[in-house]
Amino acid sequence: MKPEKRNLLIMWVANFLVASSTTMIMPFLSLYINTMGDFTTEYVQKWAGYVFGITFLTAFIFSPIWGRVGDKYGYKPVLLITGFGIAISLFFMGFMHTVHQLFILRFIMGAVTGFIPTSLAMIAAQTPKKKVGEVLGLLQTGNVTGSLFGPLIGGLLADQFGFKYTFIYTAIAISVASLFVIFGVKEVRQTEKKAKTKEFTRREVLEFIFQKKVLFTVMIISLLVQVANFTIQPLLAIYVNELAHTESVAFLAGLAFSATGFGNLLATRRWGRLGDKIGYEKVIMALLIGGAIVFIPQGMVTALWQLVILRFLFGMVTGGIIPCMTAYIRQVAPLQVQGEVNGYNVSFRFLGNVIGPVLGGTISGLIGIHSVFFVTSGILFFAFFLLLWSVKRDQKDLEQGNFSTLN
Repeated sequence: MKPEKRNLLIMWVANFLVASSTTMIMPFLSLYINTMGDFTTEYVQKWAGYVFGITFLTAFIFSPIWGRVGDKYGYKPVLLITGFGIAISLFFMGFMHTVHQLFILRFIMGAVTGFIPTSLAMIAAQTPKKKVGEVLGLLQTGNVTGSLFGPLIGGLLADQFGFKYTFIYTAIAISVASLFVIFGVKEVRQTEKKAKTKEFTRREVLEFIFQKKVLFTVMIISLLVQVANFTIQPLLAIYVNELAHTESVAFLAGLAFSATGFGNLLATRRWGRLGDKIGYEKVIMALLIGGAIVFIPQGMVTALWQLVILRFLFGMVTGGIIPCMTAYIRQVAPLQVQGEVNGYNVSFRFLGNVIGPVLGGTISGLIGIHSVFFVTSGILFFAFFLLLWSVKRDQKDLEQGNFSTLN
């Protein structure tokens, strides 16, 4: 088997393990906090947002650094650092006794978060531009499949064995994924003209990003999409409990999470292939509109089955956004700085992961959890119009010859 195909297969399995493990804790994070004391619902909602989002605040800072390290030394060392780092952090989370201890550990974990984005960057770097959308879409199915089964498994484990042992299991699974990388991955990169002949400063890379309107806008949209995704995720268990009063709320919350993943799984590779044919910007715009429309009725459901169906549809229409964004960066950024450029994109995503839970918790506490869905829809509509504007501006700059390049 060629190294490129072997790497893709191994990273698919590794992404499945990492995604399934990290999403196991999502359905019951607010429930876990509730076991640490006699708290009000408002307190739990607020701290669920803080604890969920703080990891991504430090990840926002470190992502460009890891990207630059990946460009210089290869992505495999970064995968090992982030993989084992996440595993150790999750292991100790199972032994926390206060919400503040959990908050501090999640803060520390953010410095080593980024296994899946790094894997996307590595596979993108070894893939020819004309096929990168489809290949990244295929790799994304590993992440999506893990996200599909993770919440269900996590909910079952939490209901049957408790939160502590669920954290321990996730740490073991991610350690196994990291071992696969150690013994199976041989990093391969496509060669391009002038690649690796010069090292570019951070200033040169940032100037390149800011002067390409669509590229910079894609990063802003990365932030907005993650805000939209994470406004409701930490609160989903509470919302599910409102719709279906039962003792197995962790499992049902996992079911609602998994519906989105199943929709992703069915559609994500097709969106990547379509982006290869008609342009990644066009596909991203279509997905943003679809996501905005599907989010609205989620705030008006009266039964759990209605929410599950809508979460499935939301997963279908948004499954291609991340692969198309990464493929677009592969297309427009020089190979020798793609890790750093993608690192900035990932930073925007992590910043969205910070803002989303805090925004969702704040809105939910002030005007109710149903309103979170309507605000989220508005965010996605705004992202669509922002990308549409930037595409037109880039076309105008191209006609006038105003583009900046890295040489």
